Amino acid sequence: MNVYAEFHARIAAILARIVESGRLPADLDFTRFVVEPPRDPAHGDLAVNAAMVYAKEAKAGLANPRQLATELAAALAGDSDVAAAEVAGPGFLNLRLKPAVFAEVLRAALREGPRFGAACISPSKRRINVEYVSANPTGPMHVGHGRGAVFGDALANLLAYVGHDVTREYYINDAGAQVDALARSVYLRYRETFGEKVEIPEGLYPGEYLKPIGAALAAQSGKALLRRPESEWIEAARGIAIAGMMETIRADLVALGIRHEVFFSERSLTADGKDLVAATIAELRALGLVYVGRLPAPKGQPSDDWEDREQTLFRSTRFGDDIDRPLTKSDGSYTYFAADMAYHKSKIQRGFEVLIDIWGADHGGYVKRMQAAVAALSGGKAALDVKLCQLVKLMRGGEPVKMSKRSGDFVTLREVVDEVGVDAVRFMMLFRKNDAVLEFDLAQVIEQSKDNPVFYVQYAHARCKSVMRQAAATFPGLDSSASALARGDLSLLVDPGEIRLIKLLAQYPRVIEAAANAHEPHRIAFFLHDLASDLHSHWTRGKDQPQLRFVNEERRDLTIARLALVAAVTSILAAGLAILGVHAPDEMR
Repeated sequence: MNVYAEFHARIAAILARIVESGRLPADLDFTRFVVEPPRDPAHGDLAVNAAMVYAKEAKAGLANPRQLATELAAALAGDSDVAAAEVAGPGFLNLRLKPAVFAEVLRAALREGPRFGAACISPSKRRINVEYVSANPTGPMHVGHGRGAVFGDALANLLAYVGHDVTREYYINDAGAQVDALARSVYLRYRETFGEKVEIPEGLYPGEYLKPIGAALAAQSGKALLRRPESEWIEAARGIAIAGMMETIRADLVALGIRHEVFFSERSLTADGKDLVAATIAELRALGLVYVGRLPAPKGQPSDDWEDREQTLFRSTRFGDDIDRPLTKSDGSYTYFAADMAYHKSKIQRGFEVLIDIWGADHGGYVKRMQAAVAALSGGKAALDVKLCQLVKLMRGGEPVKMSKRSGDFVTLREVVDEVGVDAVRFMMLFRKNDAVLEFDLAQVIEQSKDNPVFYVQYAHARCKSVMRQAAATFPGLDSSASALARGDLSLLVDPGEIRLIKLLAQYPRVIEAAANAHEPHRIAFFLHDLASDLHSHWTRGKDQPQLRFVNEERRDLTIARLALVAAVTSILAAGLAILGVHAPDEMR
């Protein structure tokens, strides 16, 4: 049950009647206005901006927004669920709903259980590809990778929760100069295995994590590759290096609760006698979207892909990009962009309608060209949404943490997970919008205090469970199933703290829908924290005022009503945490 969506539909029906009267245009778009919680709860339960949105389109008899709002208010005053409809300011409409509406919300939450947030959402089911992490297999994942990993995984959970067909994908960057540098680094560690003293030159990877891979190459090839030219060992070193690093990355992801369905190799684009990059360029050329030309020199900052020569170019400006983009380098090899175009073409060929890529913030300049490529390659039928994840500043007690024994120059994701636990990592990575810098304090996230958001939310769930245990002890044989509690007299819930909790629960389906549409799972983390805060506040009031406690030893009927509220809060906390990939504990240790 989504109160906001239901009243949006009712108001749209009233607007449709005004359209029929000729006082609003026939092509009125009813999706433009919103029904939302008012900023100030004192103003009511629902705030509606319809009169303001359609003010310029109003005709005879509706000279200003306030007149339209007044007509809407008059129509809504006769609604059986509306206690009052008030016009505010230049034309905003505030609605106060009858208590029975929120009692029904509570019953719906109990009836629908974990599906309460999604049961009222009916999106057209779409095939969605979420590509996330895709870290270069040149080292263990660091904390920055972890943010994109958690964000992408929670987003995939959310989209699947509301009914979409979601595939989780990892793009293995196993081609190019960086992988060759990795292979050379592993070869040095291979030589070291046989007692040779080696120095890792600048440009290669010095981390000790490559020592086991060098030893694996030694076990596989013996001394056969010693003192041989690079052409004879680089393929073996590259293969074992990529396999070894991907094994490490997969294990780190599993430790974070993440499993991808697809691992797509960049090398597969041009392997086994096929060249999907050339085929993609040929397809675009046939569409008149590839030409040979010369790009103007960039203004301001130099561009990495600009060369003062004739180049093979993609007409990305036709699709909203700033300049056309090169597809081949001066040596005839493909640009990274060309390979990425072919990769995204493969997603389109696999039938995905929505492509979501999770990238680091340093790739922001790459977004427009890839969106242009997807638009061209799909004929406008597929959409690419790129979500950028900002940096993570790792702290300990307010002081920066920079070094790692394992990697040599950064703290690995696995080290952080092992220290503070998967729940703390996942929740805190989502407790800030993805495009804002995140400060992650290793000391704070293990505190058992209200200053630690993950503890605060999990403790709320554990408190709810303790209430149910207390009720069972106080009233032996009490049926505390959701269906039984829903049959209780919910009109007994009249305390402002109880009403505030119920009204917050009513917002949950709206939060889920908005988070799914905007691809913003952090909204769920914020909501859960607000819900936990209200629960803890009401609990604290009950400590000072025994008559407000959830379990009233003298009144079984009041206890049942309050247990219904507790059960609904428990269910929503658990469901929301599950979307985020965080456990909902029954007890806090």
